Amino acid sequence: MSKQKIGLVGLAVMGENLALNIEEKGFPIAVWNRSPDKVDKFVAANPGKQIVGAHSPAELCAALEKPRRIIMMVKAGQPVDDTIAALRPHLEAGDLLVDGGNEFFTNTERRGKELEAAGLRFVGMGVSGGEEGARKGPSMMPGGQRSAYDDLAPVLTRIAAQVDDGPCVDYMGPGGAGHYVKMVHNGIEYGDMQLIAEAYDVLKTLGGLSNAELAETFAKWNEGELQPFLIEITAKIFGKKDPDTGKELVDVILDATGMKGTGKWTVQQASELGAPIPTIASSVEARMLSAQKAERVAASKLLPGVTMAPAVDKARLIEDVRHALYASKVCSYAQGMNLLRAASNAYKWGLELGRIARIWKGGCIIRAQFLGRITAAFQRDPGLANLLVDHDFARELGERQPGWRRVVSAAVQAGIPLPTMTASISYFDGYRRERLPANLLQAQRDFFGAHTYQRIDKEGTFHTEWES
Repeated sequence: MSKQKIGLVGLAVMGENLALNIEEKGFPIAVWNRSPDKVDKFVAANPGKQIVGAHSPAELCAALEKPRRIIMMVKAGQPVDDTIAALRPHLEAGDLLVDGGNEFFTNTERRGKELEAAGLRFVGMGVSGGEEGARKGPSMMPGGQRSAYDDLAPVLTRIAAQVDDGPCVDYMGPGGAGHYVKMVHNGIEYGDMQLIAEAYDVLKTLGGLSNAELAETFAKWNEGELQPFLIEITAKIFGKKDPDTGKELVDVILDATGMKGTGKWTVQQASELGAPIPTIASSVEARMLSAQKAERVAASKLLPGVTMAPAVDKARLIEDVRHALYASKVCSYAQGMNLLRAASNAYKWGLELGRIARIWKGGCIIRAQFLGRITAAFQRDPGLANLLVDHDFARELGERQPGWRRVVSAAVQAGIPLPTMTASISYFDGYRRERLPANLLQAQRDFFGAHTYQRIDKEGTFHTEWES
C-alpha cells in the first residue's frame, strides 16, 4: 500500500483548508485530529480526494512515507507540546515536525533543540493569509534546520501564494527565525489596521462621509498606491448590510477590539532590543483602550471635549487622509524591518529583509502593492539603515508631508484620537532631526542618579555636582 506524502494535525478551519490546498497540489495527505469524529467528517466531506483519515498518532505516522513530514496546525503553547509528546513515540530519526501556528519564538527554539537532540527535525513556520490564504495560497515563513526546509520546499513552494517573482515562501533562518518574522508581520498588521481605522474615523467624524462614500473612497484607493488587501476588504465592509436591522453592519459592531498576543510580543521584543516601533506599539495600546468600553462610556459623560470642529473641504480632506495613511504605513513597515534587523543581529539569524518583503507580496494579510518597492529598496542597499532614507520613499514622504500634517492637526483640533498616525509622524520627525531634547534627559539622569553624560565638544564621560 502506498504511503501518504505528508501529514497534518489539527482540523480547525485553517488546518482543513491547508490540507485541501496540499492535496489539490498533488500531495496525498494523512490527517489526524484529537476528535476522531472531526477526522471522519472531513474525509467524508471530500470524497475522491487523496486524503487518509487517522484516528491516532500511531495511525497517522504509519500512513506516511519516510522520512515523515507532519505539519501541526494547533493552538500555540501547551497544545503544541502535547501534540509533539503524542507523536514522538511513533517517530524515527530524520522525521520532521512543523509548527504552523503563531508561537513565541523562544518556545520554538526550545522545541527545536529538544527534538534535534532526539534525532528529529523541527520547523517553526508562520502562516499568513487566514482561511482564504490557507486554501488558495498563503505566505509562509519557515525557520529551523536548513535540511528540514529543503525537504519541505517541494510542498511549500507549490501550496504558497504565487506572485510575479515566485512563490511566497522562503527559508527565513535557523531556530525561531520563522516565527519571529511572522510575529513582526502581525505587528505591522496591527499598525495597518489601526491606521485604516483612524482614517475612517477622520473621514466619517470630521468629513461627514457616509458609509457609501467611504466604500467608494476606499475602493478608489485600492486602485492606486494604497492597494493592500486590508484596503480592499475595508471597502467591502462599508457596503455590507446587517440582515437583522437593515443598517450598515459596521455601525452595529461593538467598538471593542480583541487580540491574540503577537502584537504584544512584538512590542516586548522591540523594547528588549532597543528598536523603536511607535506606530506598532500605539496600535496595540489603541486596542487595549478600545477594550475599556464601560470606562469610556462613563468618561464620555464627564470629560469635556472640543465645542467646535474645524471646517473642512471634503475633497481635500479625502486626499490629505490618503497621503497621511500612505506615509504612516511606510513608517510602520520601516519600524518592522528595523526590528527584524535588530533581532537578526542579536540572534545571529542572517535575515534578508528584501527576501522577507518579497514573500509578503501575496497570500498574507499585509500584502500590498508597494512591498515590491520595499524589496527593491533592500536589494539596492541590503545595509539600508531605514526605509525612510531610501531615495524613493524619502521623496514620497516629502511630497505627502503637508497633507499628513493637516490631517493630524485637524484631528487634534476636533478631538479625534489618532494615536497611530500621530506616532508615525512623530517617528518621522524624530528620525529626521539632527538634535533631539535627549540632552536634557541625560542632564536629569546625571542630576538624580549620577548616570554621567557625554559632551558634544569633548571625548569621554562626565558627571556634574548640579547643586554645588
